[in-house]
Amino acid sequence: MSDIVAQVGPSIDALMRELYIITHNLANVSTAGYKRRCNAFSKSLEAQGAGTETYSPGSLDLNSVFDFSQGSIIKTGRSLDFALYGKGFFVIETPGGPRYTRNGMFHLNQNGQIVNSEGNTIAGEGGPITIPTNVELSQLYVSSDGSIGAGGTAIGKFRFVDFKDDENKLVPTGASCFRMPDEDVRPVAAENIVVKQGYQEASNVKMVDELVDMIMVSRLYEANMKFIAARKEISKSILGVAMG
Repeated sequence: MSDIVAQVGPSIDALMRELYIITHNLANVSTAGYKRRCNAFSKSLEAQGAGTETYSPGSLDLNSVFDFSQGSIIKTGRSLDFALYGKGFFVIETPGGPRYTRNGMFHLNQNGQIVNSEGNTIAGEGGPITIPTNVELSQLYVSSDGSIGAGGTAIGKFRFVDFKDDENKLVPTGASCFRMPDEDVRPVAAENIVVKQGYQEASNVKMVDELVDMIMVSRLYEANMKFIAARKEISKSILGVAMG
């Protein structure tokens, strides 16, 4: 009996992890630039027939990955809101090293530098981007390639990077940001990326899809618990017969 519980136990734990992923996605449905995390576990479990004799927990895919697909572009009209269209990331300079994000909701610090919500500077191709004190935000213009200017004067240009096929090796650090993994992964200059000033890229979480997945995970959890209970009863019956 303990062997049965040990076999099914990993699936229960993995379903709980997947439920956490789903609830985290739902909590960030309104977070600009958020990329949903997805797990193939519950779909693999359902395909194998959880709670049946054909179930084989050892062959399931427990890996979770980020879905970096494009989110909807939403107009805000705010001068320091920027949405990215295409593959790539803004670069944020932090004390712990560079971070990468699609969340382009920025503001100015006391030194006139463009920073994120945590006060970290946004990297330009020539370093931090500083807006002169005599420039009003309403005068600020950012072209589709990330070049920043005001009144015909060039101020700087955002630095954009891409990780190509290594994108899913990025490590989440919170606030819709990622860092490079410890392994040898390096960014390259992003190609064909378009910047839209006065817009935000919405989260790519689809609430209906997440709720459907939550129902499926809950159903599979219940099926596994019933499976464990049924096997326990069978084991008790067999033991009772054997003991006379």
